[in-house]
Amino acid sequence: MSTEWRVAVGDDSVRAVYEPVETGRGGESALFVCAHGAGGSMSDRGVLATAGAMRANGIGVVRFNFLYKEKKRGRPDHMRTLMQVFEAVVIHALAEVRPSRVIIGGRSMGGRAGSMLAASGFTADGLLLLAYPLHPPGKLDQLRDGHLPLIQMPVLCFSGTRDEFCARALMEQALTKVAASWDMRWIDGADHSFHVLKSSGRSDAEVIAEIGRISGEWVAGL
Repeated sequence: MSTEWRVAVGDDSVRAVYEPVETGRGGESALFVCAHGAGGSMSDRGVLATAGAMRANGIGVVRFNFLYKEKKRGRPDHMRTLMQVFEAVVIHALAEVRPSRVIIGGRSMGGRAGSMLAASGFTADGLLLLAYPLHPPGKLDQLRDGHLPLIQMPVLCFSGTRDEFCARALMEQALTKVAASWDMRWIDGADHSFHVLKSSGRSDAEVIAEIGRISGEWVAGL
């Protein structure tokens, strides 16, 4: 059963939804605070599918909207504001749920905001990145990797081998500068949305299920 919150962020507020694990362990479980991508929301298909896969593998989920999405603006907020919202939601979730472990991260831009929060010294048990946007499509010289060496918590990162936001060679090069425990998982044939071609022999649902299974195993080992 889900619970909806209003989370105060300065003079504003955002919506967040808490969904316990499918086994009903609720507050006893690890909790993933999952941020959406730039063009999505807390209720888009990708976030909902990811949340379902996490909950099926022993991880409760908190989904939330950034302020620009709440205000129905098309352009994402400045990174400082994204981080402020993210931090407020995590603090609220910790007070409400009291999980044994809390994981921050999310899809694309949301994951990047979580990584910036982690690099700033914010405390969590781990960082879970789904399709980290290392660079804009076709702009391989505009890397978003400068803060990654500052991250100290364990990281689990999923990227597709067809992701135009993350050239594999550039990501592997960036990770040579990272001292934190970083578990990099490449999803063969997947794009930025973890969509795979029919010729791969797998469905999108199977890919998301695999991400959930690996995430559950990773969280259990933290």
